[in-house]
Amino acid sequence: MVYPFSAVVGMDDMRLALLLNAVSPAVGGVLVRGEKGTAKSTAVRALAAVLPAVDVVPGCRFGCDPAAPDPACPDGPHPADGPTAQRPARLVELPVGASEDRLVGSLDIERALTEGVKSFEPGLLAAAHRGVLYVDEVNLLHDHLVDLLLDAAALGRAYVEREGVSVQHAARFLLVGTMNPEEGELRPQLLDRFGLTVEVAAPRDAGLRAEVVRRRFAADADPAAFEARWADDERALADRIAAARALLPGVVLGDAALAQVTAVCAAFGVDGLRADIVTARAAIAHAAWSGRTEVTEDDVRVAARLALPHRRRRNPFDAPGLDEQTLEQALDDARPDPDDDPTPPEGRGTEDGDPTSGGADTPSTDDGEESPPPRSGPGSGAGDPVPPQDQADGAERPPADDEATGVAPERAAVAPDAAFRTRRLEVPGIGAGVAGRRSKARSERGRVVGSRRPDGTVTRLHLVDTVVAAAPHQRERGRTGPGLRLERGDLRQTELEGREGNLVLFVLDASGSMGSRTRVAAVKGAVLSLLTDAYQRRDKVGLVTFRGADAELALPPTWSVEAAAARLTDLPTGGRSPVAAGLLRAHEVLRVERVRDPRRRPLLVVVTDGRATGARGEDHLGRAHRAAGLLQAAGTASVVVDCESGFVKLGLAHTLGLHLGGQVLRLEELGQLVQDVKKAA
Repeated sequence: MVYPFSAVVGMDDMRLALLLNAVSPAVGGVLVRGEKGTAKSTAVRALAAVLPAVDVVPGCRFGCDPAAPDPACPDGPHPADGPTAQRPARLVELPVGASEDRLVGSLDIERALTEGVKSFEPGLLAAAHRGVLYVDEVNLLHDHLVDLLLDAAALGRAYVEREGVSVQHAARFLLVGTMNPEEGELRPQLLDRFGLTVEVAAPRDAGLRAEVVRRRFAADADPAAFEARWADDERALADRIAAARALLPGVVLGDAALAQVTAVCAAFGVDGLRADIVTARAAIAHAAWSGRTEVTEDDVRVAARLALPHRRRRNPFDAPGLDEQTLEQALDDARPDPDDDPTPPEGRGTEDGDPTSGGADTPSTDDGEESPPPRSGPGSGAGDPVPPQDQADGAERPPADDEATGVAPERAAVAPDAAFRTRRLEVPGIGAGVAGRRSKARSERGRVVGSRRPDGTVTRLHLVDTVVAAAPHQRERGRTGPGLRLERGDLRQTELEGREGNLVLFVLDASGSMGSRTRVAAVKGAVLSLLTDAYQRRDKVGLVTFRGADAELALPPTWSVEAAAARLTDLPTGGRSPVAAGLLRAHEVLRVERVRDPRRRPLLVVVTDGRATGARGEDHLGRAHRAAGLLQAAGTASVVVDCESGFVKLGLAHTLGLHLGGQVLRLEELGQLVQDVKKAA
């Protein structure tokens, strides 16, 4: 049973975004972001059931419209007045592990070369033509597949090219992607390609949650009766979608509405013009859905709330959202005749009370400029004593140890400095892991580096090497005329070298030896920079911290670098430096991950000053070096970020790097100088 779309409880924004795309697929699809168990997949699958049936050419594998058949259809040409068949709109699901050939289709190159037959097998894009293409967990889909998918959605056509042979066909579909942000984000440039985005969460109202459970139980107990109960609502919804589609070509986007669209996009500082186009299309679709033939301010408001939140993000860790006050102000400023409404909108101030008018409630400077309000609260500096080590004109030193225990006291968490661009860190050698953007690997995309005998079906033929392999055998195969006789053993598969994503495991020294609050903030800023880099290169990340008496796995390996950034911000510091414990914990984490994901190569990033301390009478440096040797023996690629400060440097982090057999970088060598970053922040 397909759960009825009308029976979904709440989730108004998600349902509206899906319906607007059903009315006008040109809007560009929907990305639904939300926690697990929020009816994302249920709503998408239910949508296909209320879409109008489509007329198709009988026998066409590409779903051509008989009224306007695709002239380039591989199954064509189709006569304009040919027979007609009707089928329901399809819902095609794209698995996360699908290959490129499964998505776009493929040519049977072996038959083309050995039999001279041009045979094309259509993919999921052809099956989804004039229907819905659904990608669950789209954030886990390989980047090159997402690129192909979004290109086809934007162009309305799919292209398949193999060794000079090209096939194309129409591929117009409603693209819907769902994802759980905890499992990792889409890259910003891919996020921007989705027309609309909605955030969903389970309702907090107990009554709504009870209704969800009640309807789910009713559907499971008697599916037929449940469908019959909602049949009238489903028919009414389908009729409304069909009526809105018919009305859509007649909807007018006037100059006043267009001015509001562009004003809103400019107010939120979005990049490029895709946001303006998508917002305008969504506003037109909303007007048609509402039964109007002219776009109004309300249509623009609704469209902006769905089209802009994911486009105004500025870095990977900023949460999406839309400031309602900015939206209303932009709409108000773009109204064609403000004299039609002399009364200020509710919430806007007058000369006596408007915070922007320089009234009595707003502190200002002598030259008339507004001065910032006084800070308060933890970390604001208001009323809090400044630590002595932070007062000394940039001179940094670790806090004094407790006289009784010899242990540096624990300090509250310090926020990291701003992130900056880091130098590329790579795992040496050639891998074969999942697609990414960090280390070299044999992959499905990249530059040609050679050829090999195929293990199965040939997907990328290396034509030159195939001809070279076949040429010496033409006489014995009896070739007497022009042409080339090929056999299966002559075929060569192209080898490509691209990039892979790695497991980047951070081992962070959070002990008291890392220095003052200023130094800790700089170190956290450097780690945040590395996390940003890991996000952009599609890496899996983990975080091990050590201080006091032991090490802790602060974040198990995950794709959610946002979770790592949050743990980093909240991380307190202080105590001894059990370096050996941190390295041993990292060794255990990597051992488990090799079993879970053997193709993903690890990169260990140790951020420390190298000072190993602990209980008296023990060789803490020796233990740390032995633990480092264990990681080196396991073949773990590593980088040590030396955070030692002060005029006198002991070089302990450098020695640790030698025992790890890895690269050693000064903190300042990661990118631009940390001090420069702090000044620009």
